[in-house]
Amino acid sequence: MSITVNGIDELKKLAGSDLGTSEWIEVTQERINTFADATGDHQWIHVDPEKAAEGPFGAPIAHGYLTLSLFIPLFTELLDVEGVSTKVNYGLNKVRFPSPVKVGSRIRLVGKLADVEDVPGGVQVTVDGTIEIEGGAKPAAVLQSLSRFYA
Repeated sequence: MSITVNGIDELKKLAGSDLGTSEWIEVTQERINTFADATGDHQWIHVDPEKAAEGPFGAPIAHGYLTLSLFIPLFTELLDVEGVSTKVNYGLNKVRFPSPVKVGSRIRLVGKLADVEDVPGGVQVTVDGTIEIEGGAKPAAVLQSLSRFYA
């Protein structure tokens, strides 16, 4: 369930708040192949199901950066900021990929709005995120994302 705020002042009031958990999304072979085509990363561990079945994970796995890129659609399920002119990704403070995402797995985001600080013309938001794998002992990704929202 999404939290909706209207404007920067309401966003600031959420600093330190848990944002909840997104819905699960499935990481399909088609999604992995499309990402491979977009990035030029066609390593067999991602795109060759037969060879990957014999590899270290027993199945094809998603690219780490595919998992990371799914942060955005998962995050937009958690927080909707209205009443701003522009929303931009600013960067990442840290990212780790503790566990691979096997094809057919479902992932979701657990997020916390760690900080909201003023920047010229708006605010910078720091989100602590954990991308979980359904039934997994370890998360797929642990990250700290920075976004900027301008008035």
